[in-house]
Amino acid sequence: MKNAGNKCINVKNRFREKPEKLFAPPQVVTEDNPCILGCNSGDTRLFSGCDLLHGLPGEYRVVCCNDCGLTRTNPRPAPESMSYYYPDDYGPYQGTIANPSWPMRVSSSAVRRLARRLLELNVQRLPVIPPANMLEIGCASGAFLQQMKHKGWRVFGIEYSQVASDNARAAGLDVYTGALEDAPDPGWPFDLIVGWMVLEHLHDPVAVLKKLGNWADKNAWLVLSVPNAGSADFTLFHRYGYALQLPNHLYHYTPKTLAKVLYAGGWRLEKVYHQRLLSNWFGGMGQMLYQKGYNNRVVAWMKNYPSQAGKLHYLFFPLSVVLAWFGQTGRMTVWARRISDD
Repeated sequence: MKNAGNKCINVKNRFREKPEKLFAPPQVVTEDNPCILGCNSGDTRLFSGCDLLHGLPGEYRVVCCNDCGLTRTNPRPAPESMSYYYPDDYGPYQGTIANPSWPMRVSSSAVRRLARRLLELNVQRLPVIPPANMLEIGCASGAFLQQMKHKGWRVFGIEYSQVASDNARAAGLDVYTGALEDAPDPGWPFDLIVGWMVLEHLHDPVAVLKKLGNWADKNAWLVLSVPNAGSADFTLFHRYGYALQLPNHLYHYTPKTLAKVLYAGGWRLEKVYHQRLLSNWFGGMGQMLYQKGYNNRVVAWMKNYPSQAGKLHYLFFPLSVVLAWFGQTGRMTVWARRISDD
């Protein structure tokens, strides 16, 4: 407990700012967000920031719990106001559109399988299990669902955006439109539940994790990817960090605090894979330079790198492997199992 508090204070001292005057646009209702783990020793203010993804108005504070070390956005937009910060051109909606004619490529040569393993970015790394029932939370426009369907999985998705979920259904996918908290029981247990960069968006991740546990088979895997607030890019770029994405991201996890939240939700963290890419580093540097008045081709390239890198990730792969080894790439993919009721 004491160590978590000291860590918060050290970050605060490094980024000491004048008291900020937080504001939100009239159409956004904000709410206070106490620590989801029930801590009551107060918080340390780290910094405040605004929406750098779409340039929408509003300023929000990032705080760290003095007891457990969990970092969160507080105050934050209330659930009924969050759609303001998720316009139809929100990046994940556009970059995950499923193609109905996407070819089925289930098998490949041993050489290709070995190459994929050696060059694994750990972005969507899954345990090796036979195809069964899979749920994707925050499935956006359905690209990953479709890939898994073509590999023999029975897939189901949940997506908040009407536009994105319509795109997924247009590709023949079974997707519920609405908040995960309101989704009905699907009626069968899931053997695999995945969520790519979703948990940090949820207002009550513990309640959602408990709900997913009720839907999961007793041997099910939960696989999630989240930004890593324990990485140096979070400390270096702070309010300009690419993965910060205020106020869309309501929680900012480290491996330790993520394990605590998973456990509170009925799941045990089994593995942490640090992603082998430098999106957060380039994106954060680009955003910081741009906000400080630098605007040239290099800055524009860095700002756009996370969404347009593609095969460029492999150009920087050796460096990203080294940083991943030390947990410093800024993103992680984690595997968890249900905690037994016995």
